Amino acid sequence: MVRLERRAKPSALWAVLAPLVAVLITMCAGGILFAVLGKDPFEAIATIFWEPLFGEFAEFYRPQLLVKGGPLVLIAIGLSLGFRAGVWNIGAEGQYIVGALCGAGVALAAYPAEHALLFPAMILAGLAGGWAWAMIPALLKWRFGASEILVSLMLVYVAERLLKAMSLGVMKNPDGMGFPGSRNLQDYPSAHNAEIFADTGLHWGVVAALIAVIASYVLLSRHVLGFHIRLSGQAPRAARFAGVSPGRLMLFCMGVSGALAGAAGLFEVAGPAGQIGISFNAGYGFTAIIVAFLGRLHPVGIALAGALMALTYIGGEIAQGDLGLPAAAIQLFQGMLLFFLLAVDVLTHFRLQFARKGTM
Repeated sequence: MVRLERRAKPSALWAVLAPLVAVLITMCAGGILFAVLGKDPFEAIATIFWEPLFGEFAEFYRPQLLVKGGPLVLIAIGLSLGFRAGVWNIGAEGQYIVGALCGAGVALAAYPAEHALLFPAMILAGLAGGWAWAMIPALLKWRFGASEILVSLMLVYVAERLLKAMSLGVMKNPDGMGFPGSRNLQDYPSAHNAEIFADTGLHWGVVAALIAVIASYVLLSRHVLGFHIRLSGQAPRAARFAGVSPGRLMLFCMGVSGALAGAAGLFEVAGPAGQIGISFNAGYGFTAIIVAFLGRLHPVGIALAGALMALTYIGGEIAQGDLGLPAAAIQLFQGMLLFFLLAVDVLTHFRLQFARKGTM
């Protein structure tokens, strides 16, 4: 018989090994999935993880790691602060959309004026939009005790409807011959989030993600607020005795995560995406949840997990084109990472005990 026995304290070894083991199990399970779909599992796995880095067209794909990884890391950093404090913001996708709408709205309202302060104003609008959207579940939680999980998640669908309405209405390009979508901000120099260095994939969104990683690390390790965040997640009652206000901490964590998600949306719409459109949202807000947990809610771990998830995005697109894998299979493969991480993570807090049935 096998049973789980709680450890006296979490295993530091399994805390490090769990993400690595989860990735290996995901590769094995993904290989089985691809084989069921009639594809060579080894070729599929190699395409996803090898081609973007060392394949024939790797010089084109490598910069895309920063393009894809930037928003994932930026959103995941914000979410991780809340998750550490026991605040569960599941609606980052909606905050990402609203931040993009607000930031793009500033640019489109100023079009065609050129000004050096336009892009900074767009960033502030993106931050404010994401923050405001996150404050809806935060205030409902604080005032009425509503579940931030359900409210933030439901607001994603509201944001998607708002995105569609804006693409077909107020933000629709008057010169677009009737097609949905806004003007392309890549053609608007003052509003374009261009690459800082050509052909590197490094734009201001990636810089913001790096700043967020550093700031989060300093906050959690050097600041009393970071101690309050960690204490609230590990021992809520002790945090109250220490004078931590759960309501204020929840508002802070929701606000920061919403603001960073909104900024990610702004950097995306002003850069790689270029315009507001019906299909603008790419699921970054949901994928960032996987990135946060895969990175163990640690800033450095999140940066590494963001790079890994970006690799699966790019490799998945290559596999769809070269091998004919369906997009749903790639999404399932990415979801397996979180599933197996949560499963393996049990060993961080529990150990397996083997015993005869009669001794149980």
